Amino acid sequence: MQNKRITLAITGASGAPYALRLLECLLENGYQVFVLMSSAARVVFATEEGLQIPASPDKASEFFQQRFQVAPEQLKVFGKDDWFSPVASGSAAPKQMVVCPCSTGTLSAIAHGASDNLIERAADVVLKERGQLILVPREMPFSSIHLQNMLTLSNMQATIMPACPGFYHQPSSIGDMVDFVVARILDHLGVTHTLTNRWGYQPSAR
Repeated sequence: MQNKRITLAITGASGAPYALRLLECLLENGYQVFVLMSSAARVVFATEEGLQIPASPDKASEFFQQRFQVAPEQLKVFGKDDWFSPVASGSAAPKQMVVCPCSTGTLSAIAHGASDNLIERAADVVLKERGQLILVPREMPFSSIHLQNMLTLSNMQATIMPACPGFYHQPSSIGDMVDFVVARILDHLGVTHTLTNRWGYQPSAR
C-alpha cells in the first residue's frame, strides 16, 4: 500500500457524486486514501447526496470506512488545520493528489500558493515536489479569472479536468455520466478500470 497512496480533496463545488465514485474506485483498487474535506463540501454532500458527513475528522473517517467497508489504515480523513498530517510535508505526502470537485475559490488559492488550510497546503506540496496534481472544477460559465488561474496551474504541470461528461458512450443514467468523468480521472492516475466503453468500441447493450 505504500506505493499506492493518494490524497483526495473534496471542496464545496457541486459534484459530490464524482467524489464518492472516485473514492470508491480508488479504495477498490487498493489505494490508501488521505481525504481532505472542506466545510462547504459537507454542505454539498448533504444537499446532493443526503449524506451528513461528521465535522470531526475521526468521525468522518469512521463514516467513510463503514460506507466502503475498508480498514482504518486504508482511509483517513484529516482536518483543515492538521498540519502534522502526512500530506502537509514533502517528506511524507503522496505523490498524487486529486481535488474533486474543485471550487473556483480553491482553484485560486492553489494557483497563488495561499496554503491557508490543509487542502491548499497539500496541493502546494504536490506541486513543489513535482508530483501529479489533478483539479476537477465544476462551474459554468468560467470567468476570465477562473481561466487565468487554470492556465497558471497548467503551466505548473497540474492537470485541469473540468467535470464535462461525454455522450458517445450513450449514457442512460446519471451514474453513467458520473462514471465517464471518474474514468478519465482514473486514466490519468494510471488506475485500471472498466467504468466506460472507450472511443471506437461499441457501447454494451442496455
